[in-house]
Amino acid sequence: MTREQYILATQQNNLPRTENAQLYPVGIYGWRKRCLYFFVLLLLVTMIVNLAMTIWILKVMNFTVDGMGNLRVTKKGIRLEGISEFLLPLYVKEIHSRKDSPLVLQSDRNVTVNARNHMGQLTGQLTVGADAVEAQCKRFEVRGSEDGRVLFSADEDEITIGAEKLKVTGTEGAVFRHSVETPHIRAEPSQDLRLESPTRSLIMEAPRGVQVSAAAGDFKATCRKELHLQSTEGEIFLNADTIRLGNLPTGSYSSSSPSSPHSRQTVYELCVCPNGKLYLSPAGVGSTCQSSSNICLWS
Repeated sequence: MTREQYILATQQNNLPRTENAQLYPVGIYGWRKRCLYFFVLLLLVTMIVNLAMTIWILKVMNFTVDGMGNLRVTKKGIRLEGISEFLLPLYVKEIHSRKDSPLVLQSDRNVTVNARNHMGQLTGQLTVGADAVEAQCKRFEVRGSEDGRVLFSADEDEITIGAEKLKVTGTEGAVFRHSVETPHIRAEPSQDLRLESPTRSLIMEAPRGVQVSAAAGDFKATCRKELHLQSTEGEIFLNADTIRLGNLPTGSYSSSSPSSPHSRQTVYELCVCPNGKLYLSPAGVGSTCQSSSNICLWS
């Protein structure tokens, strides 16, 4: 480009334009501006409401740096104070109460505690319901708090009571449907001991003997029909200062010697029939027992 051409070109650019130039405003005007202000105001109100709700929730739920409400997060775990309600299963390793308050588990229906192995199989279950307390496990034990001694244990084979004394306070006593093996049965002081079978027989057996002792009272054996004392190899020994046999029948004896009509028979002779039945016969000078007595004939 020559110098003359450059000067002509620059002079043409500096000349004022004669045509009418259209001017366009810069920015947002009209209804768009009003809508923008409205949305900005709505966003500001929403932020204020959210901030107020957040502050209210933090105040109501009692959020702190240690936890929320009655729930506190400590180094040893989670500490929960007051009454709590769990709507879903709770999985924990240990549950402890405060030292000065008990631990209460409450439910409208029942409280169930399950124990599972590493495979998730149920190994033990304790259910506290409205009607009963059920425990399902291989072995159930109750131990003492002092020495850890087993006080009560139960499994499929046997039930063991390890307490020093078993006390039954029911009015009907204890009912056993099968045999009972025990080395000692004793009543409380100043109380009676009663062994009863209302509709069947009562059997006490021991290979080395059965001893019944009443150190400060009487021993009574009462039956409706027959009382049998049997010794297969030994003897029946009655050792007492006085032995009485009451309500024995009295046999008849006719004496040839005359007796006074006003005399009263006070001495009798104890007689035995061939079948072993005992009866009384009026004592005389000699033996008055007769095998032809009416007692022996009808026995």
